[in-house]
Amino acid sequence: MGRDLEGLLVVSLEQAVAAPLATARLADAGARVIKIERPEGDFSRSYDRLVHGESAYFVWINRGKESICLDLRQDEDMALLRRMIGQADVFVQNLAPGAVDRLGVGAEAMRVAHPSLIYVSISGYGEERPYRDAKAYDMLIQGESGLLSINGTPESAARVGLSVCDIAAGETAFAAVLQSLIARGRTGQGRVVEVSLFHTMADWMNVPYLQATYGGAAPGRLGMRHPSIAPYAAFPCADGREVLLAVQSDREWMMLVTHALGRPELAADVRYATNVARVAHRDEVEALIAPVLVALDREAAMRLLQGAGIACGRISDLDDLQVHPQARHVTVDSPTGPVRMMGRGVRFGDGGIGTGPVPAKDQHGADLRREFS
Repeated sequence: MGRDLEGLLVVSLEQAVAAPLATARLADAGARVIKIERPEGDFSRSYDRLVHGESAYFVWINRGKESICLDLRQDEDMALLRRMIGQADVFVQNLAPGAVDRLGVGAEAMRVAHPSLIYVSISGYGEERPYRDAKAYDMLIQGESGLLSINGTPESAARVGLSVCDIAAGETAFAAVLQSLIARGRTGQGRVVEVSLFHTMADWMNVPYLQATYGGAAPGRLGMRHPSIAPYAAFPCADGREVLLAVQSDREWMMLVTHALGRPELAADVRYATNVARVAHRDEVEALIAPVLVALDREAAMRLLQGAGIACGRISDLDDLQVHPQARHVTVDSPTGPVRMMGRGVRFGDGGIGTGPVPAKDQHGADLRREFS
């Protein structure tokens, strides 16, 4: 197994999701990650107790780390934190804006003291402007960034069903750390990195933003449909399950109507022959497809569409995902036993990704206090 970041020390004053996800990626790549928790522990430890007593979120994004609990109101613990930062290559923190400055370990002070340090701050809205101090939980950022204006049905907005803003910010921070390490390798100098949930999601919203700003066409909420492609939707099948299909070219439309619907004349019908026309007649297009698929069970519908060369998929539930033939799994040790979870989205030919154990609260505290005394 490759350990690309072996020898790198990451100290992270972290909680919740975004910062722990970023440092989990660094730990997977071989970095030594010291997770600093408040005396009662990272509050994400108690989001649920569903993984044989452990929190699902905590188990997912804290593997491979060392845990120490520090009470930063105590001078001794603050001194220990400063000594750790002094030896670190990367320091990550996601406390409330201004908190680290009040503690005396803000970005400016630490970069002056340690010029090679890469100092990463993750926040809800960034380090400046009016929303700087606003609370920024994931659903709130989904709303403020405009994501909820395009997610859901025409009747109602719907929260994306996982912490997409936190996850996106964590992955963005991970990429920024890697870029900064490359830069430091060239210059010898560290840098300050700021990542916010809001700005990360605002960047992800650029396509609907550009459509609305320059085209005057805000996409709105369309459920499973696509604002500018048709047919692109979910269709019920005879067994109560659903299939998804997406036709992204006029050639694919011809294949669908000829080989799946048995209606080749529809390929030249001016109401449907082009994507622009199909979007304008979306309801009619879907009404042509629905009777064919609702007569078949899901797997038969999949075979029909695949045989016609049409991009299609299932609306899988979590039972389907557990046994999905494409799924990769990893097993991670935790304080309450091994946990089998989905593997990372990237795979290297020589390994390159580790799966260290999930730490108990303050598991490494005594050893770390001795090491950094």
